[in-house]
Amino acid sequence: MADTLQFSLVSPERELFSGEVTQVDAPGTEGDFGVLPKHAPFMTTLKPGVVRIYENGNVTPVFVRGGFADVTPQGLTILAEEAVRLADVDMAELDAEIARVKSDANDPGDEARRKHAAERLEYLEALRAAMVATAH
Repeated sequence: MADTLQFSLVSPERELFSGEVTQVDAPGTEGDFGVLPKHAPFMTTLKPGVVRIYENGNVTPVFVRGGFADVTPQGLTILAEEAVRLADVDMAELDAEIARVKSDANDPGDEARRKHAAERLEYLEALRAAMVATAH
């Protein structure tokens, strides 16, 4: 398979993908980028957004909260802070979690809890926006 590159997507919880692909598009902090076979080496940080994995004529979207991308002569590795396949997300459960976290983010009690909830809410709302955008 000369027209493929080795790709690995890893989060702290698990390896979400490992295999030969034809292309990967990712949300870099300096701008979105695509990696094809024989791409020039580079390393960059990722912003929250959708990584698109092109394999066997299919595209698999995976939402990442951020992380690092490392392109080498051997391929591409993404180390994500948090990652989830969009196909695995249940919109009703996501909306329910957003409602719970909004309540915590607006609680006038513990400041540390409120800050953590606000960060989580930002992630969940970005995930929801990615779900809506890829549904069209």
